[in-house]
Amino acid sequence: MCGRAGQSELPYIGLEHIESWTGRKIDGEISQSEGLASTYASGDVLFGKLRPYLAKIYLADTPGLVSSEALVIRPSRDISSSFLKYYFLSRDFINTVDSSTYGSKMPRASWNYIGNLPLLIPSAQEQQAIVDFLNHKTAQIDALIAKKQSLLDKLAEQRTALISQAVTKGLDPSVPMKDSGVDWLGKIPKYWHVSKLGYVAKSLQTGPFGSQLHADEYVEDGTPLINPSDISKGKITGNPTITVEDAVVARLSRHKLELGDIVIARRGEMGRAGLVGKGNVGWLCGTGSLRARLKKEVINPEFLLYQFSMRGVSEYLSLQSVGSTMDNLNTSILGRLWVVVPPLHEQNDIISEIQKVSSRIEKMRSSVTSAISKLQEYRSALITNAVTGKIDVRDFCIPTTTVQKEVAHG
Repeated sequence: MCGRAGQSELPYIGLEHIESWTGRKIDGEISQSEGLASTYASGDVLFGKLRPYLAKIYLADTPGLVSSEALVIRPSRDISSSFLKYYFLSRDFINTVDSSTYGSKMPRASWNYIGNLPLLIPSAQEQQAIVDFLNHKTAQIDALIAKKQSLLDKLAEQRTALISQAVTKGLDPSVPMKDSGVDWLGKIPKYWHVSKLGYVAKSLQTGPFGSQLHADEYVEDGTPLINPSDISKGKITGNPTITVEDAVVARLSRHKLELGDIVIARRGEMGRAGLVGKGNVGWLCGTGSLRARLKKEVINPEFLLYQFSMRGVSEYLSLQSVGSTMDNLNTSILGRLWVVVPPLHEQNDIISEIQKVSSRIEKMRSSVTSAISKLQEYRSALITNAVTGKIDVRDFCIPTTTVQKEVAHG
């Protein structure tokens, strides 16, 4: 059954509100549907038919509306809704459905195919035993994952605090301090000074927009244009589908990137910035970005990049940005941004220290991420083995610590 937004007060969820491989609804604001959406009832199982390899499965506990990209499956009396949810979450089932998709860019599964797949249905008593087992075991695994995710968050906070402390206070805690006059900078070493970004930059340039560049000029495998989505963790990567030919590059030559330039997102996430490395030279600053070219005899671009990761900078840019529906920077706002400028040799020392400590944090982060991945794989294998009868769960009872041991030695 389908309904239009505005004709019903039922809550709406899209596939983006369903977490992959867990069957959980993601916390956050649930919007209203635009256009057609399928209705569902409590006890229905929602199956994301768009990119089924993402395993977007959700067991509804209240009625509502769901994106038309989800199939609404109402189990018969022979099968438990909870068992069906776990069955759909098994890798065997997802892999089978994914092998049937049509469409290269937006692969979808069809209901005709899914509806004709054979289904293993144990007795009602066995279904309940499997559900009880998986509810218990996945809760244990999810609790371990949550703890490790919390550790990742703490490591990220630790790195942010390290950067903020180093770039505003320096490495010597014994030096005399003075008030910087800027709220988010606080006190800085007495012999440091603050300056507006416009004064330490050779130039600030907005990426091409309006009639300067049209979407129909984009080609594949040309010279990349760098937009906010191409900037992550201070690094720049190109999108091979958002590139232009040599003739367009020549026309937009003033937007070319040089080694040491900083590309800053001018909309969306304020403070997102990336440093132009050797592999990015000659690329173009994109429509959604700004380029800062610095006076390197005054400030090291990498030192300035670290300042963009500070919470105070992103808050300032958000407050100063223009645009009624989306934050939007311009060169005037960017030029007024206060930055701290220590002596150049101290900037270099601070960069080296941040890199050294960040390397240690990254190794810990990598180890924790690997552990989370193993736990997720263990969770998925457990579900698959339970719903397909590869393990007998009827009288299965193990202590919590066994899960940790199995993952550690798996």
